[in-house]
Amino acid sequence: MWTTFWMAFYYLAHLALVVRAITRPNRTPAARAAWVAVILAVPFVGFVCYLALGETSIGKTRVRRLHEAEADLAEVPAIAPAAAVDRGRSLSDLCRSINGFAPVAGNSIQLLGDPDAPPSEPKRDSVAGLDRLIADIDGARESVHLSFYIWLDDDHGGKVADAVAAAATRGVVCRVMADALGSRAFVNGPRWKQLGAAGVHLLATLNDIPRLGPFALGRIDLRNHRKLAVIDGRVAYCGSQNCADPEFRVKAEFAPWIDLLFRCEGPIVDQAQRLFLGTWTAETGEEQTSMVGTAPAAGEPAGAGAVAQLYGTGPTTRGNAMSDSLVGALYEARHELLITTPYLVPDEALLRALCAAPRRGVATTLILPARNDSKLVAAASQNAYAAMLDGGVEIHEYPLGILHSKSITIDGRIALVGSANLDRRSLELNFENNLLILDEETTQAIRARQLGYLSVSRAVPREEVAAWRLGRRTVQATAAIASPVL
Repeated sequence: MWTTFWMAFYYLAHLALVVRAITRPNRTPAARAAWVAVILAVPFVGFVCYLALGETSIGKTRVRRLHEAEADLAEVPAIAPAAAVDRGRSLSDLCRSINGFAPVAGNSIQLLGDPDAPPSEPKRDSVAGLDRLIADIDGARESVHLSFYIWLDDDHGGKVADAVAAAATRGVVCRVMADALGSRAFVNGPRWKQLGAAGVHLLATLNDIPRLGPFALGRIDLRNHRKLAVIDGRVAYCGSQNCADPEFRVKAEFAPWIDLLFRCEGPIVDQAQRLFLGTWTAETGEEQTSMVGTAPAAGEPAGAGAVAQLYGTGPTTRGNAMSDSLVGALYEARHELLITTPYLVPDEALLRALCAAPRRGVATTLILPARNDSKLVAAASQNAYAAMLDGGVEIHEYPLGILHSKSITIDGRIALVGSANLDRRSLELNFENNLLILDEETTQAIRARQLGYLSVSRAVPREEVAAWRLGRRTVQATAAIASPVL
């Protein structure tokens, strides 16, 4: 009798889970099919995997707090002259629809790095960028706000921590967010205690995802992947740079990590401040009014300089928001697309946009790392090579480390940079932040860095991909099929 009961319960539970996988909102048909296949093909393991990885729930209370914080920190009206955004207006409007952040003029956006570094020594760019961040923290007088996905207790990670602790000791209000998963060693180590002892306000993000007793529910690997720093409400940093040495000692065999880091001044800093505070206040309950005052005043006259806007995505933004913005960027191009990303696992819309670009007459070049720190991601990425090469996309593999830079330049005039990869995590799961730059001078600086990567990279010929053995192609196809559940 009991055996029959448990078998019936087991069957009904699996049926309910299949229905949930099929009907869950904001999920692509491919993801629905993949989860149903996993649940039915490996019943018990699939059941457990779905409970751990199948949802993006961060808790109704957290979602409500995030929405309230974002509404309270709503963006001020646009102060960019209309003519300044004519070239990328449709893309700008699309990005604005995500958070309400409008394009603003009068910004100084500097791509940090060593201008004398040859392409064979790219790690000097990352070192120079973090050194500049440390210098700004050392000069802080009012506030320091930092948010990193990965913070390591290495040379530069330690120097940043020392600078923040020193700032707090001299009376600067310092707030630090580090992802509880990506920075778990740092959060559980002596540096975190050092920062707390110095008076730094600390937050390990997403360390309390919904649980049923000891069992985590939703995506247990959901991440705050954002990289943001705001100093005194006057200077902001964003890009792909984590708070770590380029040697990235936790994965030293793939080093160096090659990144882009931007130092921004002007009205765009207000958007960075608001994006940081939207998460901080929702997580901590701290009042916002005392923290926004140091940001540039709303409605300041726009001077000469770059037009730009920030936007952030995550489980609380509308479905496919990041994918929509990236697809919109690809379709904005008329002549040239240069793209760098460490992880390429595109959804259907993004892959179609990549393949369509050359057919529209757009010279499309994609630069990926030759070695990837994730074998599964590498296999899923390579599964798309044939379709892209057939479509006319030029694929190049960078051999000098993990090309961690996430960048798209459009016709040499518009750039989209930030924390988001072209993979399912960034498109559907993680909290991310990107910067849309509607400025030719800044875009040309980014394009020059991309061409430096390209100059040392190897083109992947179509004949090489066609010659891959059946076993390799089977592994790649399997990884691609499974990508919606990963």
